[in-house]
Amino acid sequence: MGEDGAVTSASQRPDGPTPAPRLIATDLDGTLLRDDKSVSLRTVAALAAAEEAGIEVFFVTGRPARWMDVVSDHVHGHGLAICANGAAVVDLHAGREFVQVRALPRATALTVVNTLRKAAPGTSFAVEMTTGINYEPAYPPFFQDPGATVATAEKLLHEEHDDHAAPVLKLLAHHAEMTPDDFLALARSAAGAYASITRSSPTALLEISGPGVSKASTLELCCAERGISPAEVVAFGDMPNDVEMLRWAGTSYAMGNAHPDVIAAASGRTVANNEDGVAVVIEQILAERAARG
Repeated sequence: MGEDGAVTSASQRPDGPTPAPRLIATDLDGTLLRDDKSVSLRTVAALAAAEEAGIEVFFVTGRPARWMDVVSDHVHGHGLAICANGAAVVDLHAGREFVQVRALPRATALTVVNTLRKAAPGTSFAVEMTTGINYEPAYPPFFQDPGATVATAEKLLHEEHDDHAAPVLKLLAHHAEMTPDDFLALARSAAGAYASITRSSPTALLEISGPGVSKASTLELCCAERGISPAEVVAFGDMPNDVEMLRWAGTSYAMGNAHPDVIAAASGRTVANNEDGVAVVIEQILAERAARG
């Protein structure tokens, strides 16, 4: 179960008529993926059926490109995915090649670091770049990366060789004592004027992107390139980093295990990720399309 009571029955549909979608946008962890990080056979079949019916599927995740292997075999058609909360569009058919990068300026990241050090003493940082992640000595080793540089955030973000510096996708901030939502609220109050701040972890781990960079804004750009309007998009999510995307999409579903803010933002609700909530809705969409002939 997530951060709210789980929905375990049929999905709750949005009020009013739902237009035939042209694109499905889905988060991964806690949404499309089960808790063991697998993609169920039912979900695999639903994604393939949607693409066969002419509905594009975009994975829209906070994950970096290097963690996309879990779904790379299930991307059809365009092969694109939105990663790092909108900071990157990658081609999963071309070995996770970066198609677009919306970087966090290093000077902005340093301003956020300085601001959060004062507002929330004890905060530790990691820097996610196009080349991988680097982190401070105090940052929890959630995922060991043998190639990581360990140094202060100030050193990691130093621009001595700016022409050759890898773009920064996002800054990660962790606090060992604050609750996740309290840390998010404090960080947005203190540093929200400089960057986009959100979270997707059950711990007090914040994800900080460039100003205006979010899942929603990058999805909007990708849809505009295809002539797809918000009304033609169905989106799925479970955590605060999905809220803007769910509000932007014409039809949106909070998972049964979703955070309360996500439930409030979505126009509908489906069952939990472990019960294939995304597949349940896709099957309903395709059944309705078939019934209309």
